[in-house]
Amino acid sequence: MNDRAPFVRLWLATFFGYVALGVTLQSLPDYLVNRFGAGPLGVGTVIGVASVAAAVTRPLVGRASDRGLARRVVLMGGALGVIGGLGHLLAPNLGALFLARLCLGAGEGSVFTGSVAWILQFAPADRRGRVAGWYGLSMWAGLAVGPFAALVLHRAGGSPAVWGAVTALPVLTLALVATTTAAPGRTSDPRAGWLFPLGARAPAFAFGLASCGYGAIAALVLLRLADAGLGGQEIALALFAFCFLLSRALGSPLVDRFGGHRVAVAFAALEAVGLALVGVGHTSTVVLTGVAAVAAGVSLLYPSTVEIVVNRTPAEQHGAALGALTACWDLGVLGGSVAGGWLVTLVGYPGAFAATSGLAGAGAMLFAVLGGLGGRLRTTYTG
Repeated sequence: MNDRAPFVRLWLATFFGYVALGVTLQSLPDYLVNRFGAGPLGVGTVIGVASVAAAVTRPLVGRASDRGLARRVVLMGGALGVIGGLGHLLAPNLGALFLARLCLGAGEGSVFTGSVAWILQFAPADRRGRVAGWYGLSMWAGLAVGPFAALVLHRAGGSPAVWGAVTALPVLTLALVATTTAAPGRTSDPRAGWLFPLGARAPAFAFGLASCGYGAIAALVLLRLADAGLGGQEIALALFAFCFLLSRALGSPLVDRFGGHRVAVAFAALEAVGLALVGVGHTSTVVLTGVAAVAAGVSLLYPSTVEIVVNRTPAEQHGAALGALTACWDLGVLGGSVAGGWLVTLVGYPGAFAATSGLAGAGAMLFAVLGGLGGRLRTTYTG
């Protein structure tokens, strides 16, 4: 990496933004109930709208990055984060808080997508997998730290301290990005898949199928353990975060060594097995083993799919392709949590997790098809 792709500064900028988002995930449920009298539907809607905003924003930001505007869109994302934080602090009603969530989600989507497109523009072709994997840790580390930071802040200064931090952290993002210089632009071909390049479509769809499993874990695993009286709720999400971060940090080089298709197939299949264990487990040990397997499986899906997508699209479309890819992640997570909750009411927890296991397995099969037929169906771009 050179100064045109300042990996450390962009990593920290994204990390601080996602710490802010993680703080809100921990703090919003009680805040919404106690301040605004929101019910479950209101809580779920206000929290989930940030993912929708990110999904809509990412392809637009990716396309702008292809046109040489990566630095500007990352700065814009930091500014939106500041506005969103102020909205959380000052919102007089649920409508205003809803708008604040839109700003925060769009801001973090802009920071992440613009930064990864910027970084990969200068990554050597034989190191793209590990670069994408290690950069992606900025998001997950931030989301892991955020809830703990929220607890500390709330004990120290109550809600004003929490929402003040949500406002201040994106300021750090802005400050870090302001010290960088702009990357040179690329001229995109307007005829070649404007927001969703052709070469990214099938891998992004497979990635979206697999991401439904993470949505189900995030929304349902604590309820699954409590409903069965198994215990382990207090460590389930921490275990997921630990296994995910460890697997991503150590496993990202596997993508460059074995290729994105092989890694995606293996780890999507591992995720499917883990989800099945969560659904059928009769002890907390079995369920938590499944949680760990899902975490390890999900951990390498992003860097492996990035490698696939980058090789299937020309260099001038990489930003748009990565934006579309991460948008599919957002939609898959949202779909997994919402559809999973609906399925629980129809067929119970085992059936809901069996369904998401099937989706992860379908993603693995699609990755396998793409890998097996890739030489006949596509051109590999090395630029």
